[in-house]
Amino acid sequence: MATIEECRAALERLSESMTRADGDVRAAAALDRSLSCRITDLDVTFSGRLQDGRIVVLDTRPGPPAEKAQIRLAMSGDDLVAMVDGELNFAKAWASGRVRLEASFRDLLRLRTLL
Repeated sequence: MATIEECRAALERLSESMTRADGDVRAAAALDRSLSCRITDLDVTFSGRLQDGRIVVLDTRPGPPAEKAQIRLAMSGDDLVAMVDGELNFAKAWASGRVRLEASFRDLLRLRTLL
């Protein structure tokens, strides 16, 4: 099982790869939205913002998010690490229910290029 530190490191690696993206992926990552990533097996939530093409984690807290973010993710720590490492396809994990993504319809349309 992935640790909190491994999950935070995975989010940092994801953020770094987003800053190096080009074209449609870069445009999709340029959203300015509140973001939460709940790690279900660790019962912890990373909260922050998607801004300037990167993920900025502002808070880590036990349990569910304190506030409803505009973009909400939920998954196991192992799935987060596997996705960031390229071992798990996000679209397949989302379709199978291993990963939950909640956002406005408009944000989902923009984020689809990241998936």
